[in-house]
Amino acid sequence: MSAPNKAVVAALETLLADSYTLYLKTHSYHWNVTGPMFSTLHTMFETHYTELALAVDEIAERIRSVGAPAPGSYTQFMERATVKEDTTVPAAMDMVTQLAEDHRAVADSARKVVKAAGDAGDDATEDLGVRRIDVHEKTAWMLRSHLE
Repeated sequence: MSAPNKAVVAALETLLADSYTLYLKTHSYHWNVTGPMFSTLHTMFETHYTELALAVDEIAERIRSVGAPAPGSYTQFMERATVKEDTTVPAAMDMVTQLAEDHRAVADSARKVVKAAGDAGDDATEDLGVRRIDVHEKTAWMLRSHLE
């Protein structure tokens, strides 16, 4: 087996770190949301973090498939993530705003996966990136719709 493509692995590692950080933030917001939109947001956040839990596994397994070890610690994720953790408990609509911005950022990370994989001729990784862009753009739109 040839050595893993460093650009592909780096892009996947960032996507994994961003996705895991967003998973954790979404789960925290699910636990801590309050207010008149509680039921709607609590349920929606659960749907989102459940999807992200599956996504991080798929991304990590893709990193393994291309021949690299998958990062798996908070330290490694924080070194790679563009999405920032939130140690506060914002108001419900601030949670929605933050998550919409974070989903846009993860879509941008997925675009970098698509570019690196396309340049490397790695169709499977490119497909994973395209599917992640679709999920995050749709989720960002749904979240933004709550702010109108």
